[in-house]
Amino acid sequence: MALIDMNEAYSTDPVIQLNEVFPGDTNALDTLFGGRLMAIMDTTAGMAASKFAHRNFVTVSVDALKFRRPAYQGDIIRTTAKVVWTSPRTAGIHVISCRLSRSEWVGEEICSGFFFMVAIDRDMKAINIPQFEPKTDEEKELWNSAKKARDAMS
Repeated sequence: MALIDMNEAYSTDPVIQLNEVFPGDTNALDTLFGGRLMAIMDTTAGMAASKFAHRNFVTVSVDALKFRRPAYQGDIIRTTAKVVWTSPRTAGIHVISCRLSRSEWVGEEICSGFFFMVAIDRDMKAINIPQFEPKTDEEKELWNSAKKARDAMS
């Protein structure tokens, strides 16, 4: 059995979640409730954080989400989440949700933002996590954007 370095991330791959917009998820205009979309994004962010660090996480803050366009009853929502920033106990996850129509299956971004989550133990105490090291220009840009968003919340 190989020893695992607890300081190394288990996975930096994104998590992708698909959800269908059902009638109970919509308002009188048959568009997806913003709160329902936020819940989907939060769940996907939590999965990405857990996949990255193999820890349990709780949400501590959310950067201002940018709702760009609606999703409609019957659409598929594809939500992609990836850890892009870390501090000793916090993971910053960039989350993008796109709507896909069943006829075209082409993603159209509807919302994006940063979710910040703290790793916790069984007693709900914050614990350390592996650190993310940005390598590509895109990763460095997302790191800086997440750090700026996090710093603005402090």
